[in-house]
Amino acid sequence: MIGLTRKMRKLIDDRRRNGALRTLSPAVGRVDLFSNDYLGVARRSFPPLQVEIPLHQSNGSTGSRLLSGECELFQRTEKELAERCGAESALLFASGYTANLGLLASVPDRHDTVLYDELVHASIRDGIRLSHAQSYSFRHNDCDDLERKILRAKGEIFIVVESVYSMDGDCAPLRDLVAIARRTGARLIVDEAHSTGIFGERGEGLCASMGINDDLFAVVHTFGKAVGSHGAAVLGSSELREYLINFSRPFIYTTAPAPHSIASLSRSLYYIATEAREEREKLFSLIDHFNTRVTSNGDYPKAESAIYAIITPGNENARRTAAEAQELGYEVRAILSPTVPKGKERIRICLHSYNTREEIDGVLDVLLT
Repeated sequence: MIGLTRKMRKLIDDRRRNGALRTLSPAVGRVDLFSNDYLGVARRSFPPLQVEIPLHQSNGSTGSRLLSGECELFQRTEKELAERCGAESALLFASGYTANLGLLASVPDRHDTVLYDELVHASIRDGIRLSHAQSYSFRHNDCDDLERKILRAKGEIFIVVESVYSMDGDCAPLRDLVAIARRTGARLIVDEAHSTGIFGERGEGLCASMGINDDLFAVVHTFGKAVGSHGAAVLGSSELREYLINFSRPFIYTTAPAPHSIASLSRSLYYIATEAREEREKLFSLIDHFNTRVTSNGDYPKAESAIYAIITPGNENARRTAAEAQELGYEVRAILSPTVPKGKERIRICLHSYNTREEIDGVLDVLLT
């Protein structure tokens, strides 16, 4: 087949020269301190599925949900998810990326303004770009900077944040953001990707556990992390659900998931809500132990979630440090620029309910020396 253009080849060569070339690297039996399977659901064995699948969908979805791909199982799962999270409605999407893309590309328009935390996920940025709305980033978790940006906003104002940030693991000042949204009439959107399943009595996420869902315009829950499955959902009012069904292009024009996938998701969500409390308790006990270790080893901040970043400036330095840990059996990964800003390269650690204190001590002995 025909090869790359000269411009494309130069981009690859530049990445390789700067030590920033991305490659696919499977795990090879080391201690898992890098995956998003925070509660071990992805590795858990469940009983065989006992669910009725429509005959014409016995091996697939057959089309988009607006055509032939819809089945009652989808709507039942959406209803159960909304009830557990204290929302009026939910709409399933194929992934967290398409959920953010579909929500943010369709809700604001060119007359509106979107204000987003500078560290939000690429899917949020891409959705905002497609909306053609005015958009401004504000400094990470800086409510004063946000309020200054609101003063130049036009039209409807949308504020977009994550409840737990994926690269640093810190939490958004959600109560302060709700107060700002109330005072200014802005609509607050929260991506709960790294909070879903972990926070709350039933894993309903940080927003619902804080009792602020009624003050939000939309919440995005992603299922490929602590839920151990795939897909995502946008939660909000029944009016928002109807709007997205009619105007969200990634929803309208995407083939529906196979019913088997939704049945598997429903089973994982049920487990998260009813049986995973012990796993959440184990996870937070390990986070406490982790914090005891890092705060006793110099000027390191405490972890606020299952994610922690040890800043290791320079791509080659970060790669080398990760390789040292991997050689000793600890699967951690270096996060390189341009994924994070230059000088903020890091070793990203993800904690899990199935990790042990000895494993945490071992990897920190490598990374903090």
